Amino acid sequence: MENNYINEFDVAVIGAGHAGCEAALAAARLGLKTALFTITLDAVANMPCNPSIGGTAKGHLVREIDALGGEMGRAADATYLQSRILNRGKGPAVHSLRVQSDRAAYHRYMKSAIEHTEGLYLKQDEITEVLTENGVICGVRSKLGSCYAAKAVIVAGGTYLNGKVFVGGTNYESGPDATLPAKFLSDSLRDLGIELRRFKTGTPCRVHRRSIDFDKLEPQYGDEDITLFSFEGTAKRENKIVCYVGYTNERTHDVIRKNMHRSAMYSGQIEGVGPRYCPSIEDKIKRFADKPRHQLFIEPMGLDTEECYVQGMSSSLPEEVQLEFMRTIEGLEHVEIMRNAYAIEYDCCDPTQLLPTLEFKKLPGLYGAGQFNGTSGYEEAAAQGLIAGINAALKLKGEQPLVLDRASSYIGTLIDDLVTKGCQDPYRMLTSRSEYRLLLRQDNADLRLTEFGHRVGLISDGRYGRLLEKKRLIEEEVERIKHVNIAPTAEINEYLEANGTEPLTTGIKLSQLVKRPQLSYEGLAPFDKHRPDLPREVCEQAELNIKYEGYIAIQLDRVKAMRKLEKKLLPEDVDYSQVRGLRLEAAEKLNKVRPLSVGQASRISGVNPADVNVLLIWLSANGGAENGKSDSV
Repeated sequence: MENNYINEFDVAVIGAGHAGCEAALAAARLGLKTALFTITLDAVANMPCNPSIGGTAKGHLVREIDALGGEMGRAADATYLQSRILNRGKGPAVHSLRVQSDRAAYHRYMKSAIEHTEGLYLKQDEITEVLTENGVICGVRSKLGSCYAAKAVIVAGGTYLNGKVFVGGTNYESGPDATLPAKFLSDSLRDLGIELRRFKTGTPCRVHRRSIDFDKLEPQYGDEDITLFSFEGTAKRENKIVCYVGYTNERTHDVIRKNMHRSAMYSGQIEGVGPRYCPSIEDKIKRFADKPRHQLFIEPMGLDTEECYVQGMSSSLPEEVQLEFMRTIEGLEHVEIMRNAYAIEYDCCDPTQLLPTLEFKKLPGLYGAGQFNGTSGYEEAAAQGLIAGINAALKLKGEQPLVLDRASSYIGTLIDDLVTKGCQDPYRMLTSRSEYRLLLRQDNADLRLTEFGHRVGLISDGRYGRLLEKKRLIEEEVERIKHVNIAPTAEINEYLEANGTEPLTTGIKLSQLVKRPQLSYEGLAPFDKHRPDLPREVCEQAELNIKYEGYIAIQLDRVKAMRKLEKKLLPEDVDYSQVRGLRLEAAEKLNKVRPLSVGQASRISGVNPADVNVLLIWLSANGGAENGKSDSV
């Protein structure tokens, strides 16, 4: 078929969910003429799964997106209804911001941001084919037969690719929230040699507010002192809603057990693999049969709607069963379901086909992002979209790519896990996935990544200057704290004993007191006579740097060792089956993944330390190269 292009772009992004929005915004803001295609404009940045942004580990991703110059953090700050820091009772490494969002307002905010971005063209049309000429990406074709030229294409299809919805014994072709599915793009990708597979995810029902007895539920309030996702946010904010907590009971479980055979998940209808870390209520009852109850959360969908989301209760049971088991829950005895729960199955790629830039190894110019890469969650999607958009733009501009390693960020961990280890079920970001958790806190994402956002062109000089000033203040305060002497006095000893720690008998450095787990930098302020007046975020960083100094030093040593292996580059054309000393499994995995470095090879499942040593010896004998080809950290 002849390609008569009706418009020409540098970058074409397929899908306007959270991955597609970030990809398109990044590419356009870096000066590339960019098209963003979506099946319906009404689903731009839609939240079909739950009306929230952030959460454990996911909050880290959003703050990193903001530090690099992405939009999700600003959108969440502008449209949230309730804000909370999770895991406050644990260490700072796992503190995670989560906000309840106004779903419709979030959509409007992001759509407006896209519409007002110079060089970004938002188009409602279904893309059915990725076009190539002589093996080179050259554009896309739509369902209407229109062709658009493009030098790079980013696939961010979410759960739309051959989407199929399941409710009990009923199934039908559909995208999320009763939208149209993308029925033809998968065939085009397969024709280009992209390996696809089926994954599954689900969403709970939405219920009417008037049918809930909130007096029987536990209120869940937001934080009084609100933390924003964007490091540039300064406006004072307030919570606008209260969320509620409820619990299933034995009657709930009985209803589900009696109807388990009617669940699409257990009747054999669904062939896709579901998420391990966000199971349906059927999965919970089956896998955790000894638990007498499971928690659920009632979360309003917005200020101008009566819909409430029931978190923790995704299901593919028939609608009448959903209503029956929901009405066994205290507070929901008369609940009215407005949108039933459903499971959705869709096509996605094996992410080991991707480079760390998120470009396909065998098809230069084609990138993958979001759930298309096998992940779950808005935040994981947005992070990948941002990196894919940045790297597509940098490549077309002839600049070095941005590759973030595991020690730099959760984004780096996420992408490395995907392209190196792959995923057998929808991937979810967890703090436990990072071996450098204490370094990768949500509070220091700007200190870690803003430099890279500035270097690629998404962070302004003004913002970068403010970051450098913040760094200076932190370093000066840390140094000052280490030199301040605190003499033993009746007042300080009374304070120390009141807080359960030893009194002083001789003078001590303030830093030594800050390191005591019972004490805080803020609490010691009355005894620090020359403490400067500093912004709260500077004080927070100074305290954390002092308090965890020893642990941070240990992790930094591990980072040095890891990065040393990352610099040991592996040839692109090596046949690992011919490397003497490698086990058969290791050779097979290495030939499949084609790692770029010994460091990446060491993280492949099936490659053990002995295999890594064989690679190092082989590389030394064959003249190893050092890494200097990407803008990486």
